Amino acid sequence: MVRACGNSVQQPATILLVDDEPAIAEAVCFALQAEGFRCRICATGAACIGALATESPALILLDVGLPDGSGFDTFRRIRELSTAPVVFLTARKEEIDRVVGLEMGADDYVVKPFSLRELMARVRMVMRRGANHAQTPAVSRQPAEPAAEVHGAFRHDVGRRQMSYCGAALELTLHEYRLLEVLLQHPGRVYTRSQLLELAWEAPDHRLDRTVDSHIKSLRAKLREVNDKTDPIRTHRGMGYSLDTSA
Repeated sequence: MVRACGNSVQQPATILLVDDEPAIAEAVCFALQAEGFRCRICATGAACIGALATESPALILLDVGLPDGSGFDTFRRIRELSTAPVVFLTARKEEIDRVVGLEMGADDYVVKPFSLRELMARVRMVMRRGANHAQTPAVSRQPAEPAAEVHGAFRHDVGRRQMSYCGAALELTLHEYRLLEVLLQHPGRVYTRSQLLELAWEAPDHRLDRTVDSHIKSLRAKLREVNDKTDPIRTHRGMGYSLDTSA
């Protein structure tokens, strides 16, 4: 069943939510509406594909476990019809599943159970990347590659999910990449450990704030391998971390 919620008078951006769990779908839809989006719920992959015949969503939230097949298969069909960014929702915790989703071209991956606050932060981040594409028939043309973002000494190739520093490509783990991606969104802004956990980890456990310190340490080491004369990650004692993109 497909149902709509939200106010179309203001013509807000539409987010297509593909999830067969009513409680989760209703809660996510309400949160999206509060953020100013229009939400359309599809309970199956087939319903999602059907909705794309009439909708040009700004973003698709796609559950991996659907009653009529794998969300990965639905993703492949979506890409034949639309270049809208896709964020996978899943109860699977295995890293290989997250990697498969990202390598297929998904824009992000959120593991259930997630907080609505975390999910809304991920939605805002994907939207900020400039990945808000209208529906396009992609049978005869490839989706456009997002332009690389340059932030001082850093270069972020969004399409390839590759970071460079001072002209050198960085070999980052998934969470190092996400940490740096968050810090690059607002250079100079001080993020607390809790904020970084919310934005860079799936289903973050706030008892593990020191996990952020460990990943910041390894990220710093990789930046120093490129340029040992600067330290662009600033530590603010008692507060958190920020990034100086001019360093």
